[in-house]
Amino acid sequence: MSETTHDGGVAVTAPPSPDDGLSRADLAAKYGLTVSGARPGLFEYVHQLWGRRHFILAFSQAKLTAQYSQAKLGQLWQVATPLLNAAVYFFIFGLLLGAREGIPHHIYVPFLVTGVFVFTFTQSSVMAGVRAISGNLGLVRALHFPRASLPISFSLQQLQQLLFSMVVLVLIMLGFGIFPTWSWFLVVPALVLQFVFNTGLALIFARMGSKTPDLAQLMPFVMRTWMYASGVMFSIPAMLATKESVPSWVGDVLQWNPAAVYMDLIRFAMIDDYGSSYLPEHVWFIAAGWAVLFGVVGFVYFWKAEERYGRG
Repeated sequence: MSETTHDGGVAVTAPPSPDDGLSRADLAAKYGLTVSGARPGLFEYVHQLWGRRHFILAFSQAKLTAQYSQAKLGQLWQVATPLLNAAVYFFIFGLLLGAREGIPHHIYVPFLVTGVFVFTFTQSSVMAGVRAISGNLGLVRALHFPRASLPISFSLQQLQQLLFSMVVLVLIMLGFGIFPTWSWFLVVPALVLQFVFNTGLALIFARMGSKTPDLAQLMPFVMRTWMYASGVMFSIPAMLATKESVPSWVGDVLQWNPAAVYMDLIRFAMIDDYGSSYLPEHVWFIAAGWAVLFGVVGFVYFWKAEERYGRG
């Protein structure tokens, strides 16, 4: 089409486009376009994570190596830190406050160190999870990968750190006359269940921390309260036995909380004189239930916000 202008020239009008009137969704469908960074389906997301398994492992190992790279003692701090915490708790709770009540004195130190190491595994996983997205925004915005790789790799990093600590724990057990038995193999499934639980919890807090960075400042207080309520320094059944005014349901809540469950499982597996009377009923089912519940819920909860991580 053409028309004459005022100066005698001819102006050519472009013919109407066949795309006129189409919505953006129709245009995308017509030309096979997809939304950049759109959330994949749940099973596709799992498949993508499996494809990044080597990255997840390498990233966790790199973080573990770099964690104490500036310290003169280097990787020794991986076990020195929880050991120093255990020494402080032994002095305050074991000697001054009498938290050894109800526990044979010759196993109190292994009991305490086991609790500190196992709870630190959960505590560190949660704290790393809170900062998994907000603390790695450069990586999140620069590369395309399933964002769950970050909290999972941080949980894996804490598992590797715990395994270093377990070597020291075995030496402590031997030093107090506790020698390996077949029950020590129960530590493996207990740690697997705790790892799944920790990862689910890290995924939940990674999503929450991505939008609320101040959560990282609050979590140390939450984790400290959880530690005091989980029997790290004392036996929950022995403590409740001296508190007749405490309702029975309070004891059930304290013993069934996941941190206490995983500590009790590993203590029962490794310490001969830590008998089944200290364990809540159906403890393995409780441990598996916590792992499945938080593992599944945490993964789905994190995946739901996949396309929003790193965007403002």
